[in-house]
Amino acid sequence: MYALAIIRYRRPLEDVLTVLDAHRAYLRTLRERGLLLVSGPLDPRHGGALLLRVPDDRVHETLDRIRDDDPFTAAGMAQYELLPWAPTIGQEALDRL
Repeated sequence: MYALAIIRYRRPLEDVLTVLDAHRAYLRTLRERGLLLVSGPLDPRHGGALLLRVPDDRVHETLDRIRDDDPFTAAGMAQYELLPWAPTIGQEALDRL
């Protein structure tokens, strides 16, 4: 199963930037664990997006943990919208990532 995570900043960008290094370090750990495929800021910069690969049998549990463990969440800088996603067209290409 895949998921999209839309991250919306809840504080001014100047405040968000104070936690950015910790957030990116956290994302690197998700990437190393095989959960994060790609990530990046939105344009204009009012948040970001993640494309995630999560275990089929623990989708909601895994997504809740990803959100709750993010330094952005802990610091009150951002809010997640978590969207489990079952792609059809192009899934083979995603599976190769």
